Amino acid sequence: MDTINAIPIFVAVADSEGFSRAAQMLGISKSAVSKRITQLEAQLGARLFHRTTRKLSLTEAGERYYQYAAQANRAAQQAEDAVSEMQGEPKGLLKILLPMTIGQLHIAPLIPVFLEQYPQLDIDIILDDREVNLVELGFDLAIRTGGDLSDSTLVARRLVPLHSVVCVSPTFYEKHQAQLMTPHQLVDLNCLIYSYSSNASLWQFTSENGEVCKIKVAGNYRVNNIAAVRDAVIAGLGVARLPTFIAGDAIQRGELVALFQGYNMPHKLLYAVYPERHYLPAKVRVFLDFIVEKLGNGSAYWDRF
Repeated sequence: MDTINAIPIFVAVADSEGFSRAAQMLGISKSAVSKRITQLEAQLGARLFHRTTRKLSLTEAGERYYQYAAQANRAAQQAEDAVSEMQGEPKGLLKILLPMTIGQLHIAPLIPVFLEQYPQLDIDIILDDREVNLVELGFDLAIRTGGDLSDSTLVARRLVPLHSVVCVSPTFYEKHQAQLMTPHQLVDLNCLIYSYSSNASLWQFTSENGEVCKIKVAGNYRVNNIAAVRDAVIAGLGVARLPTFIAGDAIQRGELVALFQGYNMPHKLLYAVYPERHYLPAKVRVFLDFIVEKLGNGSAYWDRF
């Protein structure tokens, strides 16, 4: 029985190639992980890992043990999921990875409402823009932009499109209105740049008749935080291309003016991504249904301006 109980810890160490990351994934101390692996090796009478200061890797015996241990661990997880799916009230820990700005502005504020509906759940949210291995780090769900899945074991559910809009402040608009009639005029204006964008200084527009134009813009302010760009636009510093998830509220309040509404800009998609399972745990299912409804059921609420 002790050997069976050690299987999830062994698999976590093997998958993450280290005691520290396995401990983080399992929510226990590094020393507890190391001790349990040592006990397992003693019970089996074989060394399962090569240990060096830089790397942890499976021995030949470890490789053979992993083949069966991983299958047993997956079977146990499927058994747990099958029972979880039947639960009338979702319960347990739900670990979620969110992108920094969208998570902070639009998803984290919804969590109190969600927990009020499902009081037997515990939520652990990490705000991080890095794309990490969900299974390895023990996440049940992640919200991501884009759509390419590097890991074929993940399932993606489309949430809402992520649009962009060119904005100025009302005072800037009043002063430069004649220079804000078409996107081509942007070359003569002070354009504020979000430096982490892959096409930071090249803004693309598609007219209603399908004509595509790409405008090379420049300005006196570059910053790697999109909220800082928005605040500079509201202050009247210049023109900026902003995602509507961060500009929508300010446009509705009259703090920003949306330009060139007859043109479309390239957009991305927001996805919920989760590990593929035969049974989707109830805690994941109810959160997915909740977030789809709250974000706008396919059409983002922040685009309603």
